Amino acid sequence: MSSNAVIFISVAAIVSLVSLLMDRGKTIMGFKRGWQMFRKLLLPFLNILIIVSIALYFISPDTIEKYLGGDSGAVGFLIAAVVGSITLIPAFISYPIAAGLLQQGASYAVVGTFMTTLMMVGVVTLPLEIQYLGRRVAITRNALNFVAAIIIGLAIGVIL
Repeated sequence: MSSNAVIFISVAAIVSLVSLLMDRGKTIMGFKRGWQMFRKLLLPFLNILIIVSIALYFISPDTIEKYLGGDSGAVGFLIAAVVGSITLIPAFISYPIAAGLLQQGASYAVVGTFMTTLMMVGVVTLPLEIQYLGRRVAITRNALNFVAAIIIGLAIGVIL
């Protein structure tokens, strides 16, 4: 276990103990709610990790490096931006996916573009956004965020 994990677990245990001493009922209720949330998120999280693992197993590192690596150029950015824009997964699930892509040879710039579009652009949620925000605002927001994600990815490429 890494030292950061030990520190995190220690701080969480100390804070939980302090909370338990201050108000036992609220702390136990908080733990119960947390456990319920964990149970609801566990199955979707495992399903997505399994699907991504299978996909990464069948897609060779050479293919990932070819299309998403440092030499992929505009094609890599476009693939990452489009896939990130149409994918609807929670942020905490996307981090292991990004780590896997980096390990398989994808460039930081392309993974940065993927992660940014994943968080900021919502093609799947666009109809809901249009319903609440209006067509013009929803499309403008998504288009500007798409462009911003590519700029952020390029900046990551320059910095790293």
